[in-house]
Amino acid sequence: MASVSVRLCRDLLRNSARFSFKSPSCFPVGGAVSSAVLPLTPLRCLSESAPPPAPIRNSDEMKAGSGSAGVVRVATSDNSRSSLNEAELAKFAAISETWWDSKGPFKPLHLMNPTRVSFIRSMLCRHFRKDPCTKRPLEGLKIIDVGCGGGILSEPLARLGAYVTGIDALEKNINVARVHARFDSVTSSIEYICTTAEQLVRDKRKFDAVLSLEVIEHVSDPLDFVQSLSDLIAPGGATVISTINRSIRAYATAIVAAEYLLNWLPSGTHEWSKFLTPEELVLILERASISVKEMAGFVYDPLSGDWSLSNDTSVNFIAFGAKENAGAI
Repeated sequence: MASVSVRLCRDLLRNSARFSFKSPSCFPVGGAVSSAVLPLTPLRCLSESAPPPAPIRNSDEMKAGSGSAGVVRVATSDNSRSSLNEAELAKFAAISETWWDSKGPFKPLHLMNPTRVSFIRSMLCRHFRKDPCTKRPLEGLKIIDVGCGGGILSEPLARLGAYVTGIDALEKNINVARVHARFDSVTSSIEYICTTAEQLVRDKRKFDAVLSLEVIEHVSDPLDFVQSLSDLIAPGGATVISTINRSIRAYATAIVAAEYLLNWLPSGTHEWSKFLTPEELVLILERASISVKEMAGFVYDPLSGDWSLSNDTSVNFIAFGAKENAGAI
């Protein structure tokens, strides 16, 4: 039985890598490839030239900063409107101390992170007319990472020059992010807050770019959640959202293979019914006055262990959008 499972897993991953491109580019929702999109492979190399994430130097300190054992503290709200899902929060609270363990439950995000950062860098530089070849191309931009977890996306964005705010509903996650950020003088400037997007809307906060990666599939109401993201975007601003497609192939790879065969993630991390198709995400964003400009898929190559961008959105995909009537790209 074990050999059958291994063969099935190998076949699934081989098929998933079949569409991987060596020099990928992302494509607009309309289908035509935009010549304005910057090559992402060189950008990935530039983003990887930044200092590697600092290791956790004191695991006891990290655990101490993650809150009392058995207690899950979440962001409180002065208003009943919230997209928080208590069951989903409990899942991530149980593994919050492993955010910076590159071989732990968040290994897929660590492997995917350089490609995610490349897409974000390319899109934001084009949108805000910045030079992507400089050492700090996002300098001057106010960016919020909604659902930041332990900060594995917030930190490289700060190294690229952005003023980064990372928010998460779990106090454990925020404490882990704060402890890790202290080991680098650049990332120590990140503003980490245990709160929700809805609360920041009520606080009238605004950002040039609102990012939420691998989060929307874990909220209770995607429509309300995206509306809150939209309300946080400053005039002329943009958003980037990534998630998993509700497809049979995604069920086979992101759930069966990743959670039950390869054990990359704890079983039960994802629920297939909560995934969104690219078409559904576009409609949800449009209802929140966000026009999707670019979309790309992520594909995994089991031979190299790398993720790359592709026009195959059947499993993981990422979308870039701009607030309507807030300035053209």
